[in-house]
Amino acid sequence: MRRVVVTGIGTVNALALDVPGTFNAFREGRCGIGPLGFRDADRLTIRIGAEVRDWRAEEHFAAKDLPLLDRVTQYALMAGAEAMAMAGLPDGIGARGGVILGTAAGGIQTWEDSYRAVFAEGRNRVSPLVVPRLMHNAPASHLSIRHGLSGPVLAVSSACASANHAMGLAVQQIRMGSADVMLTGGAEAMLCFGGVKAWEGLRVLAPDACRPFSLGRKGMVIGDGAGVLVFEAEDHARARGAFVLAEVAGFGMSADAADIVAPGGDGAARAMRAALADAGLSQTDIGYINAHGTGTLANDRAESAAILQVFGANPPPVSSTKAMHGHAIGATGALEAMACILALTEGVLPPTLGFQASDPDCPLDVIPDGARVARVEAVLSNAFAFGGLNAVLAFRRA
Repeated sequence: MRRVVVTGIGTVNALALDVPGTFNAFREGRCGIGPLGFRDADRLTIRIGAEVRDWRAEEHFAAKDLPLLDRVTQYALMAGAEAMAMAGLPDGIGARGGVILGTAAGGIQTWEDSYRAVFAEGRNRVSPLVVPRLMHNAPASHLSIRHGLSGPVLAVSSACASANHAMGLAVQQIRMGSADVMLTGGAEAMLCFGGVKAWEGLRVLAPDACRPFSLGRKGMVIGDGAGVLVFEAEDHARARGAFVLAEVAGFGMSADAADIVAPGGDGAARAMRAALADAGLSQTDIGYINAHGTGTLANDRAESAAILQVFGANPPPVSSTKAMHGHAIGATGALEAMACILALTEGVLPPTLGFQASDPDCPLDVIPDGARVARVEAVLSNAFAFGGLNAVLAFRRA
């Protein structure tokens, strides 16, 4: 079976518009959460989020292209270009290259603008490009077109596990021999009035800060952005002399089959065990876990129990970077995969910001006081979604 490695990464998120800036934010423990600045934000009860600030699309895209590009696609294209450049791959790989990208909402800003035009402003027509802008596969398809990748291309939508599911499927495509190179990860641009208003209805959003695993936590904070990684067959990467960042060693997924929103059962633990087994790793091989860690009471309690179930009373260090870049929903797993790569390549374990006091229900070492330096050989990245869907990736030092 072919081994799969990471040869490039790219991102746009609330911390920075590129990988170097994002890695610096992880090292320094900087927070990208702040007051919301979009239209009608003052009508919301929750007025904080991890927005991509100072985003000027006209600086990155030709005017003729912008009518086709919702913000979610813009973020994906920027992140994809950075990842391809880092990997040193030329455009035009053709049928041996593909794209599998996750997103939970797709072009939600286009939905909102179109509804506003029809219902609030009384217009009888919308742009003929609305459908190609808002469709969930738009980011994946545009990446395919931009970089000449004509192999397996599709979108994955499984709520907060979308990016991890997309990356897991990309690994499988390479292992099966269907592709040599896959662009994968996730993109999301949910921070608009309608997007936040919908989440307000669930009453899971924090009004002040994201405090994963901390006593007194009040909920999650939504973020925007994209993370795109170049997954490549190891033999292909070595043959062209590529620099390898890490190995994608294993992937596991499961379903709780219990409740549409509440985490339950042993699904999370089964997904972690499946990722370890797929990678041929034992629990003692794992030196760090990037947790799903949303900052909600239910998720953090259930995830802590699952980690203890898999790793016993002394699990490895755990952190949730959502307290920095927000919960980017369908893109969040890709941003967290990058935190895992930082841990493997530089020995920097990102912190869990906002931690105030230990919760007896979450007895984990959550790296609360700034980034920690530690050499690790293998890590896990957890993603657990509404619908009871769990997806876990295992990465190993190259």
